[in-house]
Amino acid sequence: MSLDVRIGVIGLGYVGLPVAISLARKFPVIGFDVDPRRISTLRECDDWTGEIDAAELQRSTLLFADGTEDLADCNFFVVAVPTPVDDSKSPDFSLLRSACQTIGPIMQPGSIVVFESTVYPGATEEICGPELERVSGLQCGKDFKLAYSPERINPGDKERSLEQIVKIVSGQDDETLDTVASVYGSIIEAGIHRASSIKVAEAAKVLENTQRDINIALMNETSKICDLIGIPTSDVLKAAGTKWNFLKFTPGLVGGHCIGVDPYYLTSKAAQLGYHPEVILAGRRINDSMPSYVVNRILRMLAQRDIPISRAKVGIFGITFKENVPDIRNSKVADLYQTMIEYGIQPQVCDPFADPEETLREYGIALEPSDEWSDFDAVVFAVPHKPFLDDIGNLVQRATRAGSCVIDLRSMVHRPDLPHDLSYWAL
Repeated sequence: MSLDVRIGVIGLGYVGLPVAISLARKFPVIGFDVDPRRISTLRECDDWTGEIDAAELQRSTLLFADGTEDLADCNFFVVAVPTPVDDSKSPDFSLLRSACQTIGPIMQPGSIVVFESTVYPGATEEICGPELERVSGLQCGKDFKLAYSPERINPGDKERSLEQIVKIVSGQDDETLDTVASVYGSIIEAGIHRASSIKVAEAAKVLENTQRDINIALMNETSKICDLIGIPTSDVLKAAGTKWNFLKFTPGLVGGHCIGVDPYYLTSKAAQLGYHPEVILAGRRINDSMPSYVVNRILRMLAQRDIPISRAKVGIFGITFKENVPDIRNSKVADLYQTMIEYGIQPQVCDPFADPEETLREYGIALEPSDEWSDFDAVVFAVPHKPFLDDIGNLVQRATRAGSCVIDLRSMVHRPDLPHDLSYWAL
């Protein structure tokens, strides 16, 4: 198939930028973002997400734009904007609508609009299509076509890059599906999966992260039971993991822009249809309750060591939602911090990856260097960043004193190496 596509990628975050860079190896591509600062830094070959290095940005033919006029010649649009939830855990489509309002006025007849943002099944055709019609004056399905290809980017993963992950594609009709499959097929080495409909592709995306959320919730609940029994959860998981079909999930705090968010898109759609999901929402409740559970366990440990809570000196290692990335969105470590504040503890936080200005602006948390941390009553190892793992023994020794509490949320510490005068607890 001869492809005459001129691509505009809307949203240049963790998802959009790698897609734009990869597509630019095969097609003319313009990357658009509403944040002028983002465009400015990318033009300087600086990607603050850490996904694309400076050399690759410098080599790329990708053009950057923060003005819609630069997109006027595009006929194939990829929308990769965030789709968060609001305070009531309902889907927030404001950024998606805004993206449609950006594309619509400059969209040409014959254009294809591919959405990569996570949505509930039906949203592409029920929300995005009508919004594009409204602002463009064109007719969906006749003058322009819709497609959906869910993002599967794993931030910080250098082994499973965009090109190495099977890409799900779907289209409004067979012709659109063929075009979308050909465009993505030209860059995806792992292969293309053609979904039978847009709704199927949308549902597949939210199911992927809902399944992970429920499995982590099971591990978190198991961790609570193991704690009551008095056995290490990590030892139980190591033993159970010797069976070939045991899924190797671990307990922990579930934050970020996917696992802690996507299930609400599925449950929201279910509620619209009159069905109340039980398992999915139970998993969400368990995972959302973990920061409070951890803080209560820390308070018990401090009390057992006769350390007054009001004067307790606590250090937290890590605040990003996962290891080795700077992304602090929906950080459950921030919830952990806030819960401690409510009990009168003033914890200190360090993170070698998080941006201090963004963390202060988003959560009111001032990050500190941990080089001179010492004599803490309790240290919380929350995120297994590589710099922490590489120096974990020294970090423990330097930051603690006799009688300190070590709280290990991701089994980072090798227990046998700990001094006997420390109190240790892990999820």
